[in-house]
Amino acid sequence: MTDGADSRGVVWLIGAGPGDPWLITVRGRELLERADVVLYDALSHPALLEWCRPGAELRCVGKRYGERSPDQAWITAQLIEEARAGRKVARLKGGDPLLFARGAEEAQALAQAGVRFEIVPGIASPVAATAYAGISMTHRELSSSVTFITGSDRAGKEWSPEAWRKLATATDTICVLMGMRRIEAICDAILAGGRAPSTPAAVIHWGAQAAQRVVTGTLADIASRSKAAKLTNPALILVGEVVSLRDELAWYDNAPLFGLRVLVPRPVEQARETASLIRERAAEPFVRPTIRVEAPPEPARLTAALERLANYDWVLFTSANGVTASFAELTRQERDGRAFGRAKIACIGPKTAAALGRYGIRADLIAREYVAEALVAALRERGVGEGSRVLLLRALVAREVLPEALRAAGAEVDVVPAYQTLPLSAEAADELRGAFRAAAEALGRAAEPRAAAGGSAAMGRVTDGKGASRSAAESRGTLAKDLEADESGSALRGDVAIIDRVTDEMDKAPRGEMGVRPHSAGVDVALFTSSSTVHSLVDALGTDAPTLCRGTLLASIGPITSQALRDRGLWVDVEATEYTVPGLLDAIEAHLVARRVKAM
Repeated sequence: MTDGADSRGVVWLIGAGPGDPWLITVRGRELLERADVVLYDALSHPALLEWCRPGAELRCVGKRYGERSPDQAWITAQLIEEARAGRKVARLKGGDPLLFARGAEEAQALAQAGVRFEIVPGIASPVAATAYAGISMTHRELSSSVTFITGSDRAGKEWSPEAWRKLATATDTICVLMGMRRIEAICDAILAGGRAPSTPAAVIHWGAQAAQRVVTGTLADIASRSKAAKLTNPALILVGEVVSLRDELAWYDNAPLFGLRVLVPRPVEQARETASLIRERAAEPFVRPTIRVEAPPEPARLTAALERLANYDWVLFTSANGVTASFAELTRQERDGRAFGRAKIACIGPKTAAALGRYGIRADLIAREYVAEALVAALRERGVGEGSRVLLLRALVAREVLPEALRAAGAEVDVVPAYQTLPLSAEAADELRGAFRAAAEALGRAAEPRAAAGGSAAMGRVTDGKGASRSAAESRGTLAKDLEADESGSALRGDVAIIDRVTDEMDKAPRGEMGVRPHSAGVDVALFTSSSTVHSLVDALGTDAPTLCRGTLLASIGPITSQALRDRGLWVDVEATEYTVPGLLDAIEAHLVARRVKAM
């Protein structure tokens, strides 16, 4: 780090890692949370921006080939200007900031301007992308040397064919970054340099994230195979015997949920843990709230109830929203957890308990099953009944099972709304309808007989996790027949669309060049973790919700949520046996594996 003219301002050049947002370093995340201004590249995962502090200024400065993009000189000038103004600036760069990036140039300019800076290394994209593709760049028996080279140097400074020919046999493994525009010329030059045409080769597109696609072949045909699969930058071209390891080591894209876009109908701040669990299973969370959470229409009731907290025997919370709203009011009153006095606290489910934990409060009672009926039973076991004073802090509109049952047992129950839920804005509702419509249209395409597109025989296959596989075209045909034979079709609706989109993308045009993430615009799976998420989503989708949802797998966390789906004219493809988000994801995985095995 250098000394700067302004001791308050600083620039952090942070490596964002290759794709998976969890691969950012601890130091990188810490500084991102402290920054006043964040200038981020197109290759840094959008989820990383969720860790920025509230109020931080976010500026996209990513470059895309063939498109108007911020000039590097302008970006550098912004870094200097903001730091000189005394601000903490995070420059978030994909991969590592110094490996085939402009980090060194930016650091030089900062040093010359007398601006303090720190370089935070990131996991380099070739290291992570090959690992996620199940390919080790070195191996004692296959490769003891690696060359990293960019296929997209400065204009007029590209490597010559002669240089590529010299490189051909200089090392065991050749890794080319950003070389897709010249892949034919690169492969021809390596062949001309003496590398055998049968040398294994691979292209890894959008590595280390749910959009990852891997095409394998040989040096002689990898260019045509990747072009047939319509792979573009960002991608790695890998040449060497180590590519053959993928047959044994592929792990990420063999996960049952790999590549799926999973709707989490909750606000971002409440969905972080669920989104993390989805990413761990190689899927991509699509976090969109289906409601707006706002103060209740009579906030004075909440104020008064919290002023009397110590007068109650039990205080009940049925959602994380209720916890957040209640503690926001306590903070406004300049009070904390001590306000509960002798009152015991009970809640429904681990999510609500975790929300309490963020305020240093441990629940005295958590229902064994995450429904109101289970909480009533647990409270009765703890002696709640005649003479008990109970405060229930909940949404303005909610089921009456809990207060009615407690009153029937003789308890005095005060029900106080801590918050209310309102419908989405028209714009947000239109976005959701568009996502479901895209999945429904994909289902229509999946049911249409068509020949498999040309390309790698290894592409477009459905794997059951035990090595058995079948071409995606064959699987689509089998599932389409099953769909026609099934009277309701509900058991297979989502599966057809999922298999069509995720496992046979060779014949689909890319959604954009570098920096435009190629995820489907559709929703492959929708998670419903409460009745309220069902009602709010159906309200947002409107009267044609059943038609819009026909291409999406509908997954319910438990029987009450499932009944809400049926009451609103939808169906249940998957229901969890353990009423938690991990339990629901386990159930979805088991469902998809079973259907894929059936289709073999």
